[in-house]
Amino acid sequence: MAETKTAAKAAASAQAKKGGNLISWLAPLLCIIAGYIIWRFILGADSGFSKPDLEGGFWPSHKGPKGAWYRMYEGGIIVPLLIGCFLMVVVFSIERFMTISKATGSGVVSEFVRKVQFHLANKNVDAALAECDKQKGSVGNVMKAGLRKYKEMLGADGLDTDQKIAAIQKEVEEATALELPMLQKNLVFLSTLVSLGTLIALLGTVMGMIRSFSSLGEEGGAGAASELAVGISEALYNTALGIATSSVSLVMYNIFTTKIDAITYGIDESGFTLTQSFASLHK
Repeated sequence: MAETKTAAKAAASAQAKKGGNLISWLAPLLCIIAGYIIWRFILGADSGFSKPDLEGGFWPSHKGPKGAWYRMYEGGIIVPLLIGCFLMVVVFSIERFMTISKATGSGVVSEFVRKVQFHLANKNVDAALAECDKQKGSVGNVMKAGLRKYKEMLGADGLDTDQKIAAIQKEVEEATALELPMLQKNLVFLSTLVSLGTLIALLGTVMGMIRSFSSLGEEGGAGAASELAVGISEALYNTALGIATSSVSLVMYNIFTTKIDAITYGIDESGFTLTQSFASLHK
């Protein structure tokens, strides 16, 4: 019976993981497409330039931007990638915030654990289970799985205390194994974007500098020097976008890992509470 229950949990987890992975890999593609649309049709709008290229197609050669907003367009084809990366940070930050907020549950975890300890000390397992239903988070889910096994072990006459404690520990470990991947999923995107944003920005800046110095070599004179200054300014927009993307990504990654560490600590505390309570009350 227990093996069937575990297999059902694993199957449900696998189905959720498969669906979640599809969304996770589709979101970056959509963000890159959205980045191009913003770059091409908003930053590169014909009305934003004194000399628009009306037949430019995929990458029009507009000239004479009417403001800093439109000057970002001249940063080149790397700009939509950077905008896409920033959108990814926003999308995955919102997704992680919603997921981790749900996993945190209601109330303070330490207070929840103390209430469960109180009910177990009074040998009221049903009241402890009711507290898990109120908590509605990952700690509550793990504690609830452990309490069900705890209650089952109270009536298991063929096992000694150590075997019963081992069974409770195993149930807690299985429940934890189902909860933690959900908490950590998609954090890899944020951690990757911390470095990737800066590297893409550096690529865009270098490409812009190469283009500017090539123009200087071809034209020469004071006019070319002025064109070089403008080109350097445009190239640095790539650097600014990349640094902004990496900075926001780093901050959000640290915030979420801190929250996950707190939840993980609560899960570990709940498992310790169950085993210690059973060992002391049901020798």
